[in-house]
Amino acid sequence: MIKRTLILGGLMLLSACSTYNSIDSFYEAHKNDDQVTAIRVPQFMLSLIGNISPEMQSLIGNTRDLRYMQFPSTTPARTQFLNKQMNGITGSSFIEVYRKNDDLKRNIVSIREKRNAVKEILIYNNNAARGSFLYFNGNFDPVKVREMARSEEFQKLGDGLIDQFNMGTPGINEKDNPDQN
Repeated sequence: MIKRTLILGGLMLLSACSTYNSIDSFYEAHKNDDQVTAIRVPQFMLSLIGNISPEMQSLIGNTRDLRYMQFPSTTPARTQFLNKQMNGITGSSFIEVYRKNDDLKRNIVSIREKRNAVKEILIYNNNAARGSFLYFNGNFDPVKVREMARSEEFQKLGDGLIDQFNMGTPGINEKDNPDQN
């Protein structure tokens, strides 16, 4: 009886440490860091982002959760730390569709599948100066995801997100320039 309870408790602990929670943990741990841009797109705004391109519209239409984060990675120790954290998130529960390593620089596209659909997409880039991740949760066509990874459409989406959310929004730099008023 005690063994069964311990086994069930262990399984519950493992399920509590699932990938989605790891994405949540990483996002929460770093969203308040200095020089970080963190975007979590609410459901009602997903249609606006779909206007970036027709490919994005077909992808965004099936998205339930979309997050983007860009962060500084200015020292080798920081870059290595961030790379290890992302490797821990993807671990054995994601399938790497694409990986390019160049010293500490990383470009990784990972997916998590269930039956014939991709349920999660995680794109991590770190050029040893800046890092970013783009995360999708929804139902996606695996063939489309692989095509988009090869054609760098996900990178364009990250750039488009930054552009969409900076339009007409007062920025931090405005208070540095008193002549703008």
